[in-house]
Amino acid sequence: MFVQVCLYFYCKCLWRCLKFVVRKLTGQCELQRICYNTKPGAARTMKIEASLKGSKSKRLQTSVSVHPDAIEKTIDDIMDLKRINPDINPQLGVSLQACLLQIVGYRNLIAEVEKLRREPYDSENPQHEEMLLKLWKCLKPSSPLKGRISKQWCEIGFQGDDPKTDFRGMGLLGLHNLVYFAEWDTETAQQVLSDSLHPKYSYSFAIVGINITDLAYNLLVSGALKTHFYNVAPEAPTLTHFQQTFCYLMHEFHKFWIEEDPLDIMEFNRVREKFHKRILKQLQNPEMALCPHFAASESLINM
Repeated sequence: MFVQVCLYFYCKCLWRCLKFVVRKLTGQCELQRICYNTKPGAARTMKIEASLKGSKSKRLQTSVSVHPDAIEKTIDDIMDLKRINPDINPQLGVSLQACLLQIVGYRNLIAEVEKLRREPYDSENPQHEEMLLKLWKCLKPSSPLKGRISKQWCEIGFQGDDPKTDFRGMGLLGLHNLVYFAEWDTETAQQVLSDSLHPKYSYSFAIVGINITDLAYNLLVSGALKTHFYNVAPEAPTLTHFQQTFCYLMHEFHKFWIEEDPLDIMEFNRVREKFHKRILKQLQNPEMALCPHFAASESLINM
């Protein structure tokens, strides 16, 4: 343990000495070298984030967690601390601002998503009930719901006659995602629902949607989705970006489920874990952007 601690501090000191030498040779600090030598996107933003967090300066360390309104002042502070003349390096401030907007935006997105996840579904809340009924109308427009408590809910993949009990794990986040999918890409959502009811590929659409919400949530909180969001969101990633990512994951999982051809629903956890690992592997590529826009699928099953 002692040797490991000594090795850690040795490497840290060596790295800082190396950075000092490189700055003297190039006349540029690490932030400048990153911005000038790395193209915009996840590769640049993640390097800037790591550089700021790993700085010995507390001002730089805390710059990744400032309020969005304070970003411009934070950039001025960074330029001042690094003794960089903004008149000579005007593009650097623009590049740093774009990176900080993404970094701070990602942190705020986690907080927003977490708030939705922690809010339980309340059947006494008219807004919650309205969202739930909208989900039914989007997925089953030609089949009127006979009652709020009804076995019909099983037709779109809930477990019983009252869906409110199925949202416990992901709270309102699961409902928000399902409604967004059904409303934003109705044709795809209806097709996926139709395919999920086929005896050969049978699974519960709504329950799987809540489960994929959990997968998307964990990708977000773990930081795995930084690659995707930093590549697709030119500034701060928003809840809409997260919901579009859910739509993509839901659609891709559906195709993956059919490709895997499981014996029954008891293989769900195995297939889900395999799918999770595939997405994680894709996100390890700094150039990766999970496509948030996808065309409505053709029928996967020929009845």
